[in-house]
Amino acid sequence: MKSDALKRLPDQFFAELVRKTMEVKQNHDDVINLGQGNPDQPTPAHIIEKMKDASSNPLYHKYAPFSGFPFLKQAVADYYLRECNVTIDPETEVAIMSGTKTGLVEVSQCLLNPGDTALVPDPGYPDYWSGIALAGAEMVGMPLLPENDFLPDFQKISNDTLTNAKLMFLNYPNNPTGAVASEEFFQQVVKLGQEHSIHIVHDYAYGAIGFDGERPISFLETPGAKDIGIEMMTLSKTYNMAGWRVGFAVGNKEIIAAINLIQDHYYCSLFGGIQEAAAHALTADQTCVSELVKTYESRRNVLVEEASRIGWNGQAPAGSFFAWFPVPDGYSSEAFADLLLYEARVVVAPGNGFGEHGEGFVRLGLLCEEEELREAIKRIEKLNVF
Repeated sequence: MKSDALKRLPDQFFAELVRKTMEVKQNHDDVINLGQGNPDQPTPAHIIEKMKDASSNPLYHKYAPFSGFPFLKQAVADYYLRECNVTIDPETEVAIMSGTKTGLVEVSQCLLNPGDTALVPDPGYPDYWSGIALAGAEMVGMPLLPENDFLPDFQKISNDTLTNAKLMFLNYPNNPTGAVASEEFFQQVVKLGQEHSIHIVHDYAYGAIGFDGERPISFLETPGAKDIGIEMMTLSKTYNMAGWRVGFAVGNKEIIAAINLIQDHYYCSLFGGIQEAAAHALTADQTCVSELVKTYESRRNVLVEEASRIGWNGQAPAGSFFAWFPVPDGYSSEAFADLLLYEARVVVAPGNGFGEHGEGFVRLGLLCEEEELREAIKRIEKLNVF
């Protein structure tokens, strides 16, 4: 009964992780879930209050403009100017979307034809694969290896692949590795995109979450970036608004127009009250963001220190709210994740779910209190695998 496009979709690897977790939870009420990517803190109160007030506005009880209210686009432009020193035209360089998960799937359908090639980070966010599959395009992984600071090595991509490539996905701070990109790296990306006519989509979901006093840079800060690409950002991580489903794309006018066109056929935009609250989040005092980053950095430090204490030596993430740790000798990613789940009741995400080069690692989320992180490591210590 399914169309060919649906048959091409990859398996939802993490659906199986959720199934296993629920199975254990049926018999145990003390499962510690470090496998999730769902922020554990509430949305800041001032954003909620704005939403409450805006909900009573009769204007928002009607259909919103298909491409979003101008005030939200202006707020996005104001945010980029303030945070990244990047000038954005709110009329032509902003697309509002129901979360960037949607946009990351849609953009492949906007830019790829059957037989085209898309370059994806490996390991990387699996939803990149879904849009490519729906477009009927081919996918080529770019290995992210520890010896190259989890950045792709463009010298190792064949000329044939670069010639056929029409689209490249990047994501820094990176999910799942927690790595960040440098100015020099993004300069390489722009040069490569220009030389081979490759559109760049930079997933900036964790753009506000950088540690050790460093702000993760935006791809659009690189000269020439808007000529070839866009950046997508979500309010889910920066403002704990995952359930609100608000995201946006900024950058190249032609790509933004294509995203707005496909969304005209899918959606009638977001509820206006949510749009007003989102604009408020982007333009109001940002103390809540700096406090959130401090929370994640403190959790990161606890996790890395405790893991090191038992001999589990993983690299401290430079950004995002994930840590990417190697599995002990003799285990695959999935076997080790199963061991932690069934024997220690600690959920982690096996690295092979993020791609071939995720094998040998597990992803741990910094999305629970410090005491739970300590308890998780104590349980793992009792397994005597390190």
